[in-house]
Amino acid sequence: MLSSKANWKYIDNPPVEERESLDIAMSPIVKDLFLQRGITTTEEAKQFMQPDLNHLIDPFCLNGMEKAVKRIKEAVDNNEKIVVYGDYDADGVSSTVVLLHALNKIGAVYEYYIPNRFTEGYGPNEAAFRQLHQAGFGLIITVDTGIASIREAEVAKELGLDLIITDHHEPQAEIPDCYTIIHPKLSEAYPFKELAGVGVSLKLAHALLGELPVEVLPYAAIGTIADLVPLVSENRILAAFGLKELQRTNYVGLKALKQVCQLEETITEEDVGFRIGPRINAVGRLGDADLAVDLLLEEDAEIALEMANELNHINEQRKKIVQDIVDEAMDMVQTDKRIIIVAKEGWNEGVLGIVASKLVQKYDRPAIVLAKKPEQGIVKGSARSIPAFDLFEGCMTVRDLFTHFGGHAQAAGMTLPAENLEPLETALNKLLFENLSEEDFKQELYINAILDMEDINVSLIEEIGKLSPFGMGNSKPLFEIKEIPKEVRQIGSRKNHLKMQFASSNAQIDTVGFGFGELKEAISPYTKVSVAGELSVNEWNGRRNAQIMLEDLKITERQLFDFRGKKAEQLLSETVKEVFVCGEPLRLREHQETFTYKEALSKKLDAYQTIGFTELPASLDDMKKIIRQVNPENIVIAIRQVPNQYPFQFPSRKEFVDYYSLIKQHKKFQIKEMQKAIEQHRGWNEAKVMFMSEVFADLGFAEKKDGWLRYAESGNKKDLSESEIYQSCMKQKEAENILIYSNYQDLKKWFEACMDTPNNLKEEAVYGL
Repeated sequence: MLSSKANWKYIDNPPVEERESLDIAMSPIVKDLFLQRGITTTEEAKQFMQPDLNHLIDPFCLNGMEKAVKRIKEAVDNNEKIVVYGDYDADGVSSTVVLLHALNKIGAVYEYYIPNRFTEGYGPNEAAFRQLHQAGFGLIITVDTGIASIREAEVAKELGLDLIITDHHEPQAEIPDCYTIIHPKLSEAYPFKELAGVGVSLKLAHALLGELPVEVLPYAAIGTIADLVPLVSENRILAAFGLKELQRTNYVGLKALKQVCQLEETITEEDVGFRIGPRINAVGRLGDADLAVDLLLEEDAEIALEMANELNHINEQRKKIVQDIVDEAMDMVQTDKRIIIVAKEGWNEGVLGIVASKLVQKYDRPAIVLAKKPEQGIVKGSARSIPAFDLFEGCMTVRDLFTHFGGHAQAAGMTLPAENLEPLETALNKLLFENLSEEDFKQELYINAILDMEDINVSLIEEIGKLSPFGMGNSKPLFEIKEIPKEVRQIGSRKNHLKMQFASSNAQIDTVGFGFGELKEAISPYTKVSVAGELSVNEWNGRRNAQIMLEDLKITERQLFDFRGKKAEQLLSETVKEVFVCGEPLRLREHQETFTYKEALSKKLDAYQTIGFTELPASLDDMKKIIRQVNPENIVIAIRQVPNQYPFQFPSRKEFVDYYSLIKQHKKFQIKEMQKAIEQHRGWNEAKVMFMSEVFADLGFAEKKDGWLRYAESGNKKDLSESEIYQSCMKQKEAENILIYSNYQDLKKWFEACMDTPNNLKEEAVYGL
């Protein structure tokens, strides 16, 4: 058996009649995907596949919109200076650019301000507001930030600044007292609550202009996708149209950014999520986000390309910094805690969210990563969570420990006094122990359907693509197949990736798993493997083939691993988790105990998942008892071919009869002298003759002393099996025949009989035996 890394959860298949009610020319598999997403009518399915800008919600349904528009237009009419106060991530940068575009169109006098992460921190701050007031600004409009800025709103009022907050982050118990707030979650009449910051900014731009500014939809797509908000309803429309506009945009800055990202033709949500978004984010993580805003506003192609290349360089620096901090943080993780909290002076706080994400992926538990600032007596950083734990709600139970805190269920930012670090860990660890089970700490994988290999083809994948853009709330479908791989091999320069090829008479499909290379030796060539992953098209030399991009795998049947004649300690060290070995230690790196057969028979060992054998037992019965007691998930046979204690072919009953006749005839003889004649006429070697002599002596049919063998009259009839010597040799020979000389099929059958569960053990190829 091989456990999956995640908990596999299966999405229920809808009734057949519901599927048939969808009048669309698509496969039953894709129809089920619609139904799983709550799309139950033909009209809804068509709308989902063809998003329509006309289905966007009226921006004036948002509370505060009319008041905000009126105030901004007053500022324009009076030539009053307006500042757009943004955030330093991709959503904040995009939000800033969208609103600046609208202000420019209506003739406003404007500038933008994005705080420096390191010198000012997240969100509005008092010093910035005072600076802007002195510079003559009368109106501040925040985008993608501000909903937690209670003190800053008070400062704005004191200074006579009008503050309009547009945000989408979770509102806390107290709301800032300012000119007005535009926030979907504070607007009862607004039906969609999950807009990104750029979505709210776009709504304000729409309201100001009286029409939707379609030309800025690429920015809306970037901010929406990069901020990981649910890609449903309005977000889906903005992402879908924004991606199309991004492909044909004439904005010089965007074209330069696409060039350094090596994006030419079709641009997908993955291109934004993994190429464009990280480069914009990198600037704000390592320095001043103004570079990203300036790039997106730049109109000179040569300058824009220079700036885009600088973004690219900064992103490469960011990758290196992240990896260095991850390496340090992993050394600090306490595995007995249900939450990871690590802190160190000197860590770049701009990348700590990424570090936290990587720790969550590695350890399957919430992670808080903080930079220590001893001169200020504080720690500051970011947190990421697991699906089962609402990080925002959890931290709000100890809100008093934080100086600043804000975020979502799965991500948050925070500042707190250094002395509160230990109370925070204690409180959250207690909360997690009380409310979550062990299973909650495994990642969750939602499987949309179990497919046969023959179901998977390029046509199906193209149909599934009509459900894109994929993201939060509209996840890319995951499918499971369970087949015996034709080939399993490691790929990549470090052999750290896995490639499996499945084939039948009618179909062939490859599965590629990045980072799964170490599992190669945990999969036997004739074992059915359950793989779960996304379907994709592999294009190579003009050929397009379906493939599965592996998310997880498991083996649900007991496996028999045959490592006879191989370097078992190398093979096992990466594959088995809990093992005890009867015989010689294999020097595994962890989770190994070694016992003699006698010790194993006297201990309770049913907690072990894997059992290995490196030495022959005195009797197969001993091995059988141990296996039945343990009932292991996996059995490893790594027995070396040891020098034979009985170097001869086991004598037949007739050979015993013939030798006994010889003893009875000669009455007395020296065994070595008789050996020459016996070998010449019978072909028995010395070891065989000596063994039969000892058996007869053991039974009392002869006396063996000083090299002589003397016939002894015996009135009792005895069977050969009554000799302990005979029995010992017979059992040893039987063990050798099964455990050393048998082929894999016979070995498998013997272990199946041991378990009394036929067909549980899967085949393993045996090489060199």
